[in-house]
Amino acid sequence: MNSANSINYLDRFRERGALLEGHFILSSGLHSPKYLQCALALQQPADATKYGAAIATHYADSGIETVASPAIGGLVVGFAVAQALGVRFIWTERQNGEMTVRRGFSVSEGEQILVVEDVITTGGSTRECIAALEANGAKVVAAASIIDRSNGTADVGVPRISLVSLDVPSYSPDVCPMCADGIEAIKPGSRTAAK
Repeated sequence: MNSANSINYLDRFRERGALLEGHFILSSGLHSPKYLQCALALQQPADATKYGAAIATHYADSGIETVASPAIGGLVVGFAVAQALGVRFIWTERQNGEMTVRRGFSVSEGEQILVVEDVITTGGSTRECIAALEANGAKVVAAASIIDRSNGTADVGVPRISLVSLDVPSYSPDVCPMCADGIEAIKPGSRTAAK
């Protein structure tokens, strides 16, 4: 995406209190000085619709039949993308630690699917979602996210786009400079510091 749009999207995240600074433990287990709390960025339906429509413009004539997201982070924006494309929306979720297709959802052999996330850091959840869908016969043709924290380096196995690409450092806990400085790490969504 062009940098002017990226700035506008980031400004919107800041306005919503969704771009946080401090010492955070990401869902990947990595530590970072910045955290994007997409739940706050997506709490207003008009914002979610805007992000969904912006992603959908990239896939309007691509033959996408279904949009899928890994639960829980991708659900709101995935639904918004599906709505903008006029296709159905499904999700995958972890069961006993493994990403699966559940809740009565099914996919047909070769069904063309776009996987949508809120934020991609390492691409792990997106890859797991893709694997679950493909294990059931679908053909995942692309992936998308609002934010790409990897600055384009995360490989999810299919072509992907993001509305904003950031170069935000993330560290393994054993080499985290904030840990070395004794700054308490917070796991977003919890009210207490991580132990």
